[in-house]
Amino acid sequence: MNQDLSIVSLILHASLAVQLVIAGLLLVSLASWSVIFGKLIGLGQIKRRNDAFEAEFWSGKNLNELYQSVSNRTDGAPLERIFASGMREFMKLREKRITDASALLDAARRAMRASFHRELDAMESNLSFLASVGSVSPYVGLFGTIWGIMHAFVGLSNLTQVTLATVAPGIAEALVATAIGLFAAIPAVLAYNRFARQIDRAAITLETFIEEFSNILQRNATVQN
Repeated sequence: MNQDLSIVSLILHASLAVQLVIAGLLLVSLASWSVIFGKLIGLGQIKRRNDAFEAEFWSGKNLNELYQSVSNRTDGAPLERIFASGMREFMKLREKRITDASALLDAARRAMRASFHRELDAMESNLSFLASVGSVSPYVGLFGTIWGIMHAFVGLSNLTQVTLATVAPGIAEALVATAIGLFAAIPAVLAYNRFARQIDRAAITLETFIEEFSNILQRNATVQN
């Protein structure tokens, strides 16, 4: 391919509509890569912090001491915040002289489930954006290609003799839009699938902890009664 048919040259010589489509796709691709890198860092930190807190929780440390240390942290793990919400509600009802074990446990579980949904919403933030980029970008690129081909054939209608050399540049300019659309869509789809699996595993970890901690609270409530 000669220099006149390079990617940059094709974009520069494309019609305005195709150039606008390509510019939009490049901006969307840049935004999706920003989300991808942010998610890679964020989900990695969440896993490390969850593992660290889980090791501390099962080390045999006193629950009241653990609650005090967790309450003073500003950058804790989702597991820490779920634990703190359940422990806070449990202790609040005990201070009100409520001794019914089932009432204590139900209140703590409701608080932990509410915290769980907040944490899940935070982990899933911007995930729908990646899904939209992955599903819509190829069609936007295809629209640019169709428009470019129409524009190329309209230009060829004024020529008396049409050869492959006259058709190729216009078709190539149009096909660049589809290529850019795929360039934006493929990383977004791969990243979405990866992050969805990681979030599912994190959600299972959080739900398992809620059940295990609920059993501990139930034993404590029964013993103290």
